[in-house]
Amino acid sequence: MPRRITKVTGLKKNVMINLTSIQWQDNEQSRTELITRASLVKENGWDIISYEDTSATGFEGSVTTIKVDNSRNASITRKGTANSVLSLEIGRKHFCQYGTPYGNLQIGVYTHAIDNTIEKDGRLYLKYTLDLNSSYLSDNEIIMTVQDTH
Repeated sequence: MPRRITKVTGLKKNVMINLTSIQWQDNEQSRTELITRASLVKENGWDIISYEDTSATGFEGSVTTIKVDNSRNASITRKGTANSVLSLEIGRKHFCQYGTPYGNLQIGVYTHAIDNTIEKDGRLYLKYTLDLNSSYLSDNEIIMTVQDTH
């Protein structure tokens, strides 16, 4: 059983994350799994998790930060060799910049689910749909477990 995350406010805490990213595109599923060290900060009602990407995620040389509130809003920011900011809000579509080696794209993000129970049981679940120029791109899920390293 995972070790419970103790409440930390404003202090950076070292944790281990197990991140599974699932993407559906043209009836095909791709799955990426990453187990890595991360930092967790609880600040003004937000859980903020930052980790270094690896070749497993396809974004080696970047740092990803996931910021999530009680289960209504979240953002996924990637900085480094890849740069992007995805804003997620239940029931709303946001238009976000997504950096690629070939230039920036404007991507639509429609959020279906945000379930943040990190403080209770170390889990985070995000589900959203991406489109490009209003054309369907993919359905995506992020399933994360966070474990205290102490």
